[in-house]
Amino acid sequence: MSTDTAAVQLPPAPTTRTDTRSWLAVASVALGSFVLVLSEFLPIGLLPAIASDLDVSIGTAGLVVVATGLAAAVSAPAVTIASSSVDRRLVLLALSAALVVADVLGALAPNFTVLLLARLLLGAALGGFWAIGAAVASRLVQPGSVIRATSFITAGISVATVVSLPLGALVSSLASWRLAFVIGAGLALVSLVGQLVLLPKLPSVLRVRPSTLIALLKVPRARIGLIGATFVFFAQFAAYTFVSPYLEQLVHLEPATITLALLVFGVAGVIGNFLAGFALSRSITATVVGAMAIAAGSIILLPLVAGSSTGAFLVLALWGVIWGGLPLAMQTWVIDAAPAVAEGGLALFVTTIQISIAAGSTVGAIAVSSAGISFDFWLAGAIAAVGAVTVLGLGMLGGRRTGGVPVAE
Repeated sequence: MSTDTAAVQLPPAPTTRTDTRSWLAVASVALGSFVLVLSEFLPIGLLPAIASDLDVSIGTAGLVVVATGLAAAVSAPAVTIASSSVDRRLVLLALSAALVVADVLGALAPNFTVLLLARLLLGAALGGFWAIGAAVASRLVQPGSVIRATSFITAGISVATVVSLPLGALVSSLASWRLAFVIGAGLALVSLVGQLVLLPKLPSVLRVRPSTLIALLKVPRARIGLIGATFVFFAQFAAYTFVSPYLEQLVHLEPATITLALLVFGVAGVIGNFLAGFALSRSITATVVGAMAIAAGSIILLPLVAGSSTGAFLVLALWGVIWGGLPLAMQTWVIDAAPAVAEGGLALFVTTIQISIAAGSTVGAIAVSSAGISFDFWLAGAIAAVGAVTVLGLGMLGGRRTGGVPVAE
């Protein structure tokens, strides 16, 4: 048993594989990440239609989103631990197959109970795939391309986060809500076939045990990264959940213009994801703290520029650029804290963010109901600002990487 995280290195990408084939393998994993997160958030724009068709209340229909997040929070560490001795290719294929089944079951669900079971299966696949998928980037490409490959996989997550809301609303207006699940199942099948053809064997390198995850929490830098992720995702979803009402009620945009604004946010997010990859190669700490600070300022500014559609578009685009890079930045921080047990760190990361998303959306709903959208955005911005100061302060107090994580071989 080794106690030095720096002493255990993942093997480099196989030299027999062409660079093109390696990047196609990365693309297949990125597509899997995209479809999983897209499937998670698509129902947000479909809840009224789901509630009406399955004869349940809007509040009950909302459980399809909550259930997925909670299942993902549990499955990330559970799948990582349970499958840590299994070839990572086989694990990813199994999780991708579960995604296909979940979306097909969701599309065919005759009642709400079956739909809820489908969403729980989706959550189980989501948590495990996110934790393992991003970690295999270092196994698919050469060492100098790892951050770029990871940013490519994370781009799938970023794009899905911002595309899901307008896509769900569009599907709901044109066809049955079930079409959204059919689209998800089709894309998931493409991803599964791509992984089956392109992914090489990825033998297990390390065993991850419950004690490994507990020990990770004792690593100061890893702990700071998880604290930062809590602030980031809580603040983001306290505000982003209500960005459409903000554009409609405060900026007074027409539905078509709102869709355009959300697409601008999405495109900006993709750009931000790849800009973050460049910035992270220079300084992880500066990238994370700087992005959190700019995100805080952007969210706070949005109600203040609501009187100008141009101003709202510009600030929304800035927010999109920053948000596009933050998931990658926080994820990279956690992996950098204990690189030898990257999957364990990502499992804790996924659990943290899924709980933070649920909590942030809930607090945002309470804030909007009690004090309005402007107050919600100012609250979310303040939380992001406190997070930036906290991460900076804790980092200055000794959050350097440390080798205190036991690794079971």
